[in-house]
Amino acid sequence: MKLTEKQRRHLRGLAHALKPVILIGNAGVSEGVLAETQRALHDHELIKVRLPGLPREERDLALADLAKRCDAVLVSRIGHIATLYRPRAEMARIVLPAGN
Repeated sequence: MKLTEKQRRHLRGLAHALKPVILIGNAGVSEGVLAETQRALHDHELIKVRLPGLPREERDLALADLAKRCDAVLVSRIGHIATLYRPRAEMARIVLPAGN
């Protein structure tokens, strides 16, 4: 799924008040983390992920891997906090603006 800049801005605004619901430790993206991320994305569509303690390169790789395995889009990453988005097929809660 590709997001336009307008849609990314909209999602970043919605995510601003959110607290991280997924914490990835030094072990990286384990099966437990993956399952919990899948559940959180199904329930909320837009979530924040926290990755403390990992070097920047490992953080980027872990986030790319997590987004790919969850079929989600990485909306933004600032420091140790990233925002992921995956719309629900049925009853989507978040309505994105038209992509211009």
